[in-house]
Amino acid sequence: MRAIRTWWGQRFIAALERFTDAARLARGRSYAGSDRIKSWQLKKGEVSARIRGNANPYYGIYQEPTYDTALSLSPIRDSDWALLVRHLGSRAAFVSRLLLNEMPENIEKPFELLDLHLLPHSAKDFKTRCSCPDYQNPCKHIAGLCYLLSAQLDQDPFLLFELRGLPRASLFEQLRQTPLGKVLAQARDAEREEGLRVVDAYFTRPQPAPPPGTCAPGAFWDAPKRLPELPETPATTTVPALLIRKGGDFPEFWNLSLPFPAAMEMIYDAVRKREKEW
Repeated sequence: MRAIRTWWGQRFIAALERFTDAARLARGRSYAGSDRIKSWQLKKGEVSARIRGNANPYYGIYQEPTYDTALSLSPIRDSDWALLVRHLGSRAAFVSRLLLNEMPENIEKPFELLDLHLLPHSAKDFKTRCSCPDYQNPCKHIAGLCYLLSAQLDQDPFLLFELRGLPRASLFEQLRQTPLGKVLAQARDAEREEGLRVVDAYFTRPQPAPPPGTCAPGAFWDAPKRLPELPETPATTTVPALLIRKGGDFPEFWNLSLPFPAAMEMIYDAVRKREKEW
C-alpha cells in the first residue's frame, strides 16, 4: 500500500492508531495493499466491504473464508449540518474552495465552534463490525478497511462529509443557497455563457513545457533562422621531406641524374593534385 500523502488521510489513520494494537494495524495494512479486499462501497454513511481471510484450524476454519466488514463514523445531526453549512457559506475562502472540490486546510475550525469534528477525534467516533471470529474490535480486517479508506480519502476528501451523514450533492446544493455561494455560482454561469474558460481548481495547474531551445517536431525544417553554412575544408598542410633530405641528393640506391629529394617532391605534388580531383 502506498503512503498516505494528505494531511486529512494521515489524521484519519492517526485517530485509528491511538486505540488499536500496533500488530493488528501492521496486519491490516498488509490487507489493504493486497487483493484481499474483494469489494467495498459507501452507502448511507457506512463503508461496507467483503474481505478474504485466512484458513485457521485453531478456530475450526479449514477453507479460506470471506468476511463482511463495515465501518462508519458518528453522524452529525441535520440541524448541526445546517449551522455548519451556514458558517462555511459565510466565508469566501471556505465556499470557493469547497465548490471547486478542494478541502481547506482549516476546515475543522467551524466544527470546533459547535464541539464537533469532521475527522475522527476519538475511538467513540468509529463504529465497526466484522463477521470474523476475532473477539477484539477493531480486528485486522477492520484495520485493513481503514487503511483502504484513508487511501481513498487521499483522492476524494469529500468522503468525510458522507461518512458524517452529509452526501456531496447535498453539501454543494446547500452551499449554493448561501449568499456567497449564489454569487460564486452566478459568476461561474456567466463565464460559461460568455464562452470563457472555467477553472477546475483553486490553484493553477502546472503545465508541461518543452526544454529551453527546443521547438515542435513539425516546425524543425521551417525555423525562421537558417542554419550556419558548413565551414570550408582547410587546406592540407605541406609536409617538408626532411627525412628524405637527410640521406643527401644522391643516396647509394639512387642512380639517376635528378636529385632524389626533387623527385620525391614531384611525386608529392602529383599525389596532392590527384587527391583534389577526387
